[in-house]
Amino acid sequence: MVVPMEPKQAEIMAKLIEMIEPVLRVEGKELVELEFRRESPGWVLRLFIDQEDGITVEDCAQISRVVGDLLDVTEAIRMPYHLEVSSPGLNRPLRKPEHFESVLGKIVEIRTLEPLGSRRRFKGTLKRIEHGQVTIHCDGQDYDIALDIVERARLCYFESMDS
Repeated sequence: MVVPMEPKQAEIMAKLIEMIEPVLRVEGKELVELEFRRESPGWVLRLFIDQEDGITVEDCAQISRVVGDLLDVTEAIRMPYHLEVSSPGLNRPLRKPEHFESVLGKIVEIRTLEPLGSRRRFKGTLKRIEHGQVTIHCDGQDYDIALDIVERARLCYFESMDS
């Protein structure tokens, strides 16, 4: 069973994205994914950023300073937390329609919020994206999945290289 995000946490996430995305755009970066959750050391705010020619350790350090200062000044998070900034990596998460468009023909994994038929997990070739849904060829069959029921999606980079 999928546990929905608490309303307060969803509100915090929306506010953080609204604050952080414009700052990253000015810096020439894209916010690929944002996570804010409780882990063993406490609350962690994790940003995955990217840009056309890739992300370096220096990029992550610079964005960490800029975003950290922004969050300190605005007091957007009123509890102790750790800020982590990193590249989305080779098996990058897919969140926005343009993320899916950039990996058409590649192998992806998709997990849905609710079952389609009897399954929630799909791994196969991304065939198309249109009208707010993706089509994935999985286990010899095409599945149309609405983007608004996608819980998580990611590129399977090494498997896509073989195809």
